[in-house]
Amino acid sequence: MRKLVSGLLAASLMAVGLVGCGGGQQTSGTPAKEGSQATAPAPADQQRIIRAGIGLNDQHPQYKGLLNFKEIVEAETNGAIKVETYHSGQLGDDRTMMEALQLGTQEMTIPSTAPIANFVSDFSVYDIPFLFSSEEVADKVLLESEISQQLLDKLPAQGLIGLTYWENGFRNLTNSKRAVGAVADFKDLKIRTMENQLHLASFRALGANPTPMAFSELFTAMQQGTVDGQENPIATIYLQKFYEVQGHVSLTKHIYSPFVVLISKKFWDESTPEQQQILKKAAEEAGQLERQLNREANEKYLEELKKGGMTVTEISPEAREEMEALIAPVVDQFAERIGKDTVEKVRAAVQEASK
Repeated sequence: MRKLVSGLLAASLMAVGLVGCGGGQQTSGTPAKEGSQATAPAPADQQRIIRAGIGLNDQHPQYKGLLNFKEIVEAETNGAIKVETYHSGQLGDDRTMMEALQLGTQEMTIPSTAPIANFVSDFSVYDIPFLFSSEEVADKVLLESEISQQLLDKLPAQGLIGLTYWENGFRNLTNSKRAVGAVADFKDLKIRTMENQLHLASFRALGANPTPMAFSELFTAMQQGTVDGQENPIATIYLQKFYEVQGHVSLTKHIYSPFVVLISKKFWDESTPEQQQILKKAAEEAGQLERQLNREANEKYLEELKKGGMTVTEISPEAREEMEALIAPVVDQFAERIGKDTVEKVRAAVQEASK
């Protein structure tokens, strides 16, 4: 019996020794490749979530840009950050979502600059009518000038981080009453605008009756005759099917409207420097795609609006000059509120970009 126990003990010790000498050898699964640097995706319970909401629908170039942002972020962080996307105002209107970012109950939204002006008044500078003469000039000012970055730098004090600018585009007027080709045609038209005092004052100066209203309520309001019309870029007009309740579109191009990619400062501050860099880079790269898609869509959808029966009215240079002249005193009045220094710097940037 003693010999048997001794033999079993020796065999056990030998087995332990063999296992101990195994080094990095795996006992199951696929053997690891020498020099492999593969990193496993972050476990689900360790993922950080970005809830990104927009007001436009899932066919709009803005949403497609958001999907591209999601793809880049999730790939570059190896799944450590997951982006959940919500379109069509599922998380609320622009103001509601920005307030949620401030509270840290939502992480991302991409509003136009007009509602941002309710938080940082300087952003009203982008709502000065007829400020930008072309998309190319807008690109240079928004993506390359010092003043555009200086405005983004004012957002953290409001609990918001501005990553970069995307494109909403030139805003045009639609209505159900008549063709608008001159100042006189604006008279008494009930026009929905965003909640922006400069927009409201500008349309009053043209003789219209502007009414601020949440975007989510707009279609029904036009359908029921609560308002006669609205103003938005062509892609929005088509994709929101405004042609079903509007017969006229006027290519006023009265305001070039940028989007701003906003992140909650709370989420930003809790991100690593590497994650912050990834978020900013992803927003910039996705923005390039979004601008390209938006410009292609505007050309395509204008033709679709014509085919759908909408009357398209061009604005003559003379009519545009008359509109600018009527609005100029409004801009001067608001310059103090916006910040004269900001207005002067943006106008200087526009002048430089126009050369």
